[in-house]
Amino acid sequence: MLDLAGTTLDADDRELLRHPAVGGVILFTRNFESPEQLTQLNSSIHALREPHLLIGVDQEGGRVQRFRQGFTRLPPAGRFGQLYATDPVRARQACESVAWLMAAELRSVGVDFSFAPVLDLDRGISQVIGDRALGTKVQMIGDLATVWTEGVRQAGMAAVGKHFPGHGGVSVDSHAELPSDMRRLVDLEMEDLVPFRRLIDQGLEAIMPAHVLYPNIDPRPAGFSPVWLKDILRERLGFQGVIFSDDLNMGAASAAGDYPQRARAAAAAGCDMLLICNNRPAAIEIVGAFEEHRDPAANLRLLRMHGRKHIERLRLHEQPEWRRAVHQVAQFEALKTLDLGLDDPTDPETVG
Repeated sequence: MLDLAGTTLDADDRELLRHPAVGGVILFTRNFESPEQLTQLNSSIHALREPHLLIGVDQEGGRVQRFRQGFTRLPPAGRFGQLYATDPVRARQACESVAWLMAAELRSVGVDFSFAPVLDLDRGISQVIGDRALGTKVQMIGDLATVWTEGVRQAGMAAVGKHFPGHGGVSVDSHAELPSDMRRLVDLEMEDLVPFRRLIDQGLEAIMPAHVLYPNIDPRPAGFSPVWLKDILRERLGFQGVIFSDDLNMGAASAAGDYPQRARAAAAAGCDMLLICNNRPAAIEIVGAFEEHRDPAANLRLLRMHGRKHIERLRLHEQPEWRRAVHQVAQFEALKTLDLGLDDPTDPETVG
C-alpha cells in the first residue's frame, strides 16, 4: 500500500499501481483539493484493477484529519472519553454517530476505510497518541471503540484498530525513532491488550501493530515480530482479520534493516499488507522485491476491507443520521472550541 504525490494520477502512478505486488493506496492532505476532485481520483484508482485497489486514509478526527474543506471537522477521539467520564450513555451515542459520519463522508467519495479507531490507552506519556486515544481507562476505551466500530459498519466501512499491542506506554515518537516499552506481557494483558481482545471477539476487521519494542516479550518490534503477530495476536487472541504494517518509512522501522528487509520481515512476521509512504524510491524497491510474492490467505482477508453502501454525496445531507451526527459535533464545539491542529508539525504526513 503506497501513496501518491498529487491530486491526479500520472503515467508513472498508473504503471506502478497496476503492478501485482501493489494492493492499495493511502491518501494524504496533499492528494485533496475538493470532494469532487477526490471522488474523481478515487474512481480513477478503482478503475485500474479488478478487484479494485483498496483506498485508505487517516481520518481519525482532531489533529489527524486529512480531508477538511467540504468534510465535517471531527472532534479528537479523546473528547468522547472526557464525556464518558461524566455521561457514559451520551458519550457512546455521540461516538457511534460521529463514527458513522466519518465513514459515510469517506464512502461518499469512494474511500474504502480509515485507519481508526486508536485503541491505545492514553497514559499521559505519549504525545504522539494523546487525545487520539478514546480515553484513559480500559473499560472506557472498550465501550467507546465498540460503538465506534458499529457506527462505521453502519456506513459500510471496516474498522482498523491500532496500535497493537499498545503505544500509550512510551514517550518516544515512533515516527522518528524506536520506542522501548519495558513492561511484561502480564502487565500488557491486564490493561493495554484488553480493548484489542474485546474488539477481536466482536469481529474486528483489521489491526495495525505498533513500531514499538517490548524487550521483555520479544527482541523485535511488534510489527516485525512473529511472537506478537502470529503467536499472541493470531493464536492466543484468535484474530482472523487483516494485519496492516505501520509505515515502513518511519524512523522506528529502520531497526529491521533496509526497505526490502523491512518489508520481508513484516511479511514474515504475519502482516498481510505493507505500508510504505512518502518515499517513492523505497516503494519501488519493495514492489520489486515482492514481484513473486503470493499470499492467497492474505488476499481473502483483504476482501473484507472493501467499502460497501456507497451513498451519493449530494444526498448524504438528506440522511437523518447525518443530521444527528452533525448535531453531535456541534455540541462538542459548543462545550469547547476544537483545537484541530491540522497542520501541527507533531503530526507529520505519515500513517500511524
